Amino acid sequence: MASPRSIRVGLLMCGSLNAAYEANHGGYGYEKLLRDYWESTRPEGCNIHLIIDSYDVQKLKFPDQKMIDDYDIFTISGSATSAYEDTLPWIEELLVFLRNLLKGNPKVRIVTGICFGHQIICRALGGECVPNYEWELGPTLVELSEVGKSVFDVDCLSLQEIHHDHVPIESLSEQFAPGELFLLGSSATTRNQGVIRFYPGSNCRHQDIHILTIQGHPEFDEPIVTGLVREDIDIFGQSTANRYWGDMGTHLDNEPTSKQGTGRRWQRTDGPEVVSRVLWKMLGAFPLADADPRGLGNAGHVIDTVYHAKDDHKCPSAIVSEGALRESQV
Repeated sequence: MASPRSIRVGLLMCGSLNAAYEANHGGYGYEKLLRDYWESTRPEGCNIHLIIDSYDVQKLKFPDQKMIDDYDIFTISGSATSAYEDTLPWIEELLVFLRNLLKGNPKVRIVTGICFGHQIICRALGGECVPNYEWELGPTLVELSEVGKSVFDVDCLSLQEIHHDHVPIESLSEQFAPGELFLLGSSATTRNQGVIRFYPGSNCRHQDIHILTIQGHPEFDEPIVTGLVREDIDIFGQSTANRYWGDMGTHLDNEPTSKQGTGRRWQRTDGPEVVSRVLWKMLGAFPLADADPRGLGNAGHVIDTVYHAKDDHKCPSAIVSEGALRESQV
């Protein structure tokens, strides 16, 4: 039997979960959650030795520069801190680390399924992060761009979300040459739900993805989000919480057979299956024929729009694509 292939994952931990969750996991709740996400989603039958290292970025702990190329992928965690709080030393240090990683170690993939991580990577790419007009909380429908559809092999994603900041598309649209950076998809509240960048000159397969960011939390489930809502109700506000709970959701401890009146709380999400499968495809854990069911090579240069009836606007699927993006599209 062949020796297992080693895959090394670096977790850049930028925050923690609610106090009760952390206490129940010996102070390592969020780190353990991300470790379990990678371990539990490993494809069956693959001969892989998974190595996971974590670094407490808030304490200015980062990988040794000599070890960077030993990593296959980095995941940047979520955080209660805003990605634009530049007065905090660790925010500045993280930006420096990511910019150096992008320039000096291009073969190392950067992935975040964690909202702060999406925002801070976009800042490292030249974008900005600002407050949005309202919270996105709980299971959220993300309508995928043509590129996003090809990457995830679905038309839309449902993801747990918990954020009030976002990265405006306009802040990224002037940073890249045509075809370099693509929008993953949009929700009714947040146009930029993630970005995708392929390696230059590649065939735009899953294994050619250099950067994949996601505004949502594929690692979160209902109990985690419910715990956060209950603990931080004053931060979210009653109206936001009511959309999550519905009329009855706050009074129930266990998932009911009928979801009527329970708001967003128990709506289906795709984080444990659909998103994780893409991460493992990027790392080559699936045969190529299985990894590219819809032909990413063609999707890598497609412009389309995603229409939202709620606020009557169109969202570009390619932040920068073949030809200039007209101001009217943004």
